[in-house]
Amino acid sequence: MKLINKSMLTAIITLSTASVYYAQQVQDTTSKSTDIEEVILQGVTDIAKDRKTPVAASTIKAAQIIERLGNQEITEILNTTPSVYATKSGGGFGDGSITMRGFESRNIAVMVNGMPVNDMEGGTVYFSNWTGLQDVTSTIQTQRGLGSSKLAIASVGGTINYLTRSADMKKGGVVRLGVGNNDYLKASFAYNTGKSDKGWSSSILMSRISGGTYIENTDFEAYAYYFALGWEPNKKHNFQFTLTSAPQWHDQRTFAPTIGNYITYNPDKDGTPYRQYNSDFGYYTAPNGDRVALANRSNYYAKPVMMLNWDWNMSEKSKLSTVLYMSNGRGGGTGDLGRVGGKSLTSFYDNTGHFNYDAVFAANAAVNPYAANAANGGTLIRRASINSHNWYGILANFQHKINENWNFSVGTDDRYYYGYHYQVASDLYGATGYKEGGNANVAPYVVNKVYDYKKLSWNPFGGSTAPLNEQIGYSNDGEVLWYSGFGQLEYTNDKLSAFVQGSVSNQSYQRIDNFVKDGSTLKGQTVNTKTGFKDLIGYNIKGGANYNINEYHNVFANIGYYSRQPFLNAVYPNNQQLLNPNLTNEKVFSTEIGYGFRSSKLSFNVNLYRTEWSDRWLRRSNIQFQVPDATSPTGTSIVNGYTEINGITQLHMGVEFDGVYKPTSFLDINGMISVGDYKYKGNATGTNFDDNNNPIDGAANTTLYLDGVKVGGSSNNSIPQLTASLGATIKPVKDLNVYGTWRYVGEVYSTIDAQTFMNQANQERGTLKLPDFNLFDVGASYKIRLRNQDQYFTIGFNIYNLLDTTYISDGATNIFGSDTITANNDPDKGKTYEQAGRMYKGIADGNRVFFGFGRTWAANLSFNF
Repeated sequence: MKLINKSMLTAIITLSTASVYYAQQVQDTTSKSTDIEEVILQGVTDIAKDRKTPVAASTIKAAQIIERLGNQEITEILNTTPSVYATKSGGGFGDGSITMRGFESRNIAVMVNGMPVNDMEGGTVYFSNWTGLQDVTSTIQTQRGLGSSKLAIASVGGTINYLTRSADMKKGGVVRLGVGNNDYLKASFAYNTGKSDKGWSSSILMSRISGGTYIENTDFEAYAYYFALGWEPNKKHNFQFTLTSAPQWHDQRTFAPTIGNYITYNPDKDGTPYRQYNSDFGYYTAPNGDRVALANRSNYYAKPVMMLNWDWNMSEKSKLSTVLYMSNGRGGGTGDLGRVGGKSLTSFYDNTGHFNYDAVFAANAAVNPYAANAANGGTLIRRASINSHNWYGILANFQHKINENWNFSVGTDDRYYYGYHYQVASDLYGATGYKEGGNANVAPYVVNKVYDYKKLSWNPFGGSTAPLNEQIGYSNDGEVLWYSGFGQLEYTNDKLSAFVQGSVSNQSYQRIDNFVKDGSTLKGQTVNTKTGFKDLIGYNIKGGANYNINEYHNVFANIGYYSRQPFLNAVYPNNQQLLNPNLTNEKVFSTEIGYGFRSSKLSFNVNLYRTEWSDRWLRRSNIQFQVPDATSPTGTSIVNGYTEINGITQLHMGVEFDGVYKPTSFLDINGMISVGDYKYKGNATGTNFDDNNNPIDGAANTTLYLDGVKVGGSSNNSIPQLTASLGATIKPVKDLNVYGTWRYVGEVYSTIDAQTFMNQANQERGTLKLPDFNLFDVGASYKIRLRNQDQYFTIGFNIYNLLDTTYISDGATNIFGSDTITANNDPDKGKTYEQAGRMYKGIADGNRVFFGFGRTWAANLSFNF
């Protein structure tokens, strides 16, 4: 039953006031900004000010994160923010995804203390590398749209800025213990020394998390550490050094099963989907006779980040803020590689829908990879795809207050990045080795050394690569040089605040393929191990103004244009050493207007926006292709891979409403609603590749008929175009909070499947729309204070998806009920899904999806001292 539809939107906007777990306080609009810290943007963090900065922003404090996050992904705390959709995706620890205004994380600028953390080669953000943020974050601010950041960053959909605790926090400490479903266990300790008479201060935090998630065989182990050292020798200088990391390993579910398989492999055999089902692992019989689970897909990573911040108050009117930072990431992800007896791993599923590793081990044992006539890749193993990097940067911002009303700032953002990408053996699955076919630089060789993904690397300066004769599949590096300058001019008075800002950047890319020999010939062109650097210039300009009509009402508007350089994989497409002959910058044009109301009891915002993004290049990963296979009983087999799409244009428009209502001192009512209209404009071209970069279905570009089609997600995730929430917090007695939130997600569109839109007939029916859903979360927290008011215990409890609703959070395919079933071993082959009665909540059960988690829970106990 639907609890909301479009005809009810007007009523909801009228009856609900919206927010995102935060209450914006009424500002004193009669006071003037006399301190440079109070201007629209501060330091290098670019934090938006309420009723000053003309952008749509939402802020969440540490107290709400600690109280409500529990064992969820840190991005999920943003789910009651307008136009934000965060899911657990496949369900592995830290594997969640997020979209903002219909744009995915590679096009959302994610920052820590103003430092960009999006991958410099592809723009992606792997939140499993940042799980420690939930322990050290003091504030999360989201800015939807182009935002107020001065940097040349990928804020097409918006900006998420995590502000961590500083070294000079108040003296004290906290010990926390958390438990949850599926053996979740977390313990942490933090302590702040406070600031000494000589200006020294420090802060430390250590934590460990382990257990599993709601999904089968998704065990994990993660640590987090944080150290901050501050020194303020005088009022002119303040130094802050921080070091943080969250080394972890976790087993995964990366490929979405079909709805039919969720139902078929339900142990209860009751015709309902088994939401925990994971097809990415199996069992083998250990020498002692035990049946042991073995994951094919897993992830492991350690990404220590070091930052040195220096704030120099040069005079009453001038300030220089500088950040030096370093990030050396080490780790990767696992999957299968090779074939044994002509069979891939997907040919070894048992009748429970899991891999029969006993059969794989037996087949591998019969092969001698060292034999002179042994086939290349003739054993089936688990490989680890390494994605390590060294990243160094400097960010400097000079601010000057010209007079009471005018300010300007100029600065630079310079970075160097080197990424290492290759594969090694992670488990031989009973084989004595894996034969690598060799390449232009190395003759064929056999690899028998394995790298255990559960042995975490704590050394950020450790070796970044394995020896070349232990690398398999591919071995390529990416080198990026980034230089940029930015400037801003700002005007403020009692009622008006306005700014104009711009930046220009040079991104220089080089691809290095260690399996390519200098002077080789590729497609009639001479190529080398190193491509040499390709310089690409980009720029942006944006501006906006906010006008406070009176103490209650304000209006704002902003406009911006980006000419953004494409990512490395678009500069050298198809994972080859050839420069893209059609290289062009992506263009983003965005406009937004907004209105805000503030009073002692009611605060709300309304925003309207339009963003057009053209000349876009996109890689859609984690796709399963069905290809002809004469050795398979079905005549086909599944190949894991990706699609590269060129020439995309997207148009995103929408309206947002959010606010908070406080009728009494013991009741807060929160809510939000956002309605979007996201469509593709024009057609595009696409090419399919397997995970080892081999073309599928030919290498020629194929037209994708996307014009007018609703924008869908990528990498097995979806994009909703209608979200709403309504929540309340009750404070019946002092220090007791009881809260609940209802959330609605509608107009959800599945991943754009390139294979589907190669057929022009599929253009009219468009992207597959998934069922709408409603969720309820509840929780409570209570403080037990001791005689010393600085010492207290806090008890908290949360239940997520209280009603245990079964819903699809993400879709990976576009199969309609009118489509014909084609699998050779399917008894309904030749029928449509509708004719065969193979429909689930209105969609074909051949669609690959991720079901959201069922009812889960988390509890915590902490002691502050």
